[in-house]
Amino acid sequence: MTAHVPYPQHGNFPDHTRTSRSHAGEIFEDTRNWPGMFLVGLGIVTVGLTMTAAGYGFEGWALIGGIAAGLFLLVGIGLIVLEHRRMRRISAEQTGYDDRGH
Repeated sequence: MTAHVPYPQHGNFPDHTRTSRSHAGEIFEDTRNWPGMFLVGLGIVTVGLTMTAAGYGFEGWALIGGIAAGLFLLVGIGLIVLEHRRMRRISAEQTGYDDRGH
């Protein structure tokens, strides 16, 4: 009878039984996410500036800011999603683990 080993054996990485996220630490490991994160942050700041412009009655600036904020957020989120899918594909190729239902 074999005993349950609490830690993974060599070569059994990633440890999917004790990992709650699909790829923990991905933002630090892969710097290709940074442009997307920067654009999302810029989009959030632009939303605040747009709301300020609209509150003071600058309709033209509010319209320009709204369009810019929407573009920043859409492009930033799109870049993050594309990079996340690329990392998952690379991870699946390296480990042979298929967690599409996870």
